[in-house]
Amino acid sequence: MSSLRIERSGTVILDDVNWRVQRGEHWVILGANGSGKTSLLSALTGYLMPTTGEISLLGQTYGESDWRELRKKIGLVSSSVRHMMADEEPALETVASGKYAMIDFWGRMTRTEKTQALKLLRQVECANLAERPWCVLSQGERQRVLIGRALMAKPRVLILDEPCAGLDPAAREHFLQFLQQLGSQKNSPTLVLVTHHVEEIMPVFSHLLVLKSGRVLAAGEKADVLNSKNLSNAFGTWMQLQRTGNRYALKVTMKARAMM
Repeated sequence: MSSLRIERSGTVILDDVNWRVQRGEHWVILGANGSGKTSLLSALTGYLMPTTGEISLLGQTYGESDWRELRKKIGLVSSSVRHMMADEEPALETVASGKYAMIDFWGRMTRTEKTQALKLLRQVECANLAERPWCVLSQGERQRVLIGRALMAKPRVLILDEPCAGLDPAAREHFLQFLQQLGSQKNSPTLVLVTHHVEEIMPVFSHLLVLKSGRVLAAGEKADVLNSKNLSNAFGTWMQLQRTGNRYALKVTMKARAMM
């Protein structure tokens, strides 16, 4: 993204956003509510047209390429997808539907598609759920199945939009450990995790993009960007970043102060 600006009805949503992701990097997008995280994802996936600036993805430039085809190379795991699944659809079909970016799978799976979908269910540690309908899966199981669905199309980029929302602490930690394993694999897609919580930043994530009020507050390697000053600025209150081993936590000072 280069000098990206998105404005609607006189309101500036994103302003002068510059962001580059290289192969082999895994990024976290961090920011408060209203900072522009969702709009950034919408622009990246071609659902929100820039006012000015340029977006290029996998060598293709927005406005010059068919973004509908390009989306097939991007895996997306979000609450919006989760809520659209058919209650009675078995997990195996949910995963298989990812090959066609289809909601509510119809038609018949080929033998090859079934084999691939079963392989992915094993990869996300959900092989036992193959015939189980969506409506009886737990939140953690649904998130894993959706990752399997996203991987069905062999994406180059996997976007995880607040994937831990609604998970209990045990399920969240189990899911984060799975993300760590996925991102550590040799042929892993580039991971982009959108979150509010530093506790979800696993060691596999190498870079951070911090947004505030639609602008980039900080971007770069995790060691340079993830600190108390940037987090206090991003969330508008004093925060102390704490580290235990290779994991993080925040201590929030209740006395709020407007950060510049």
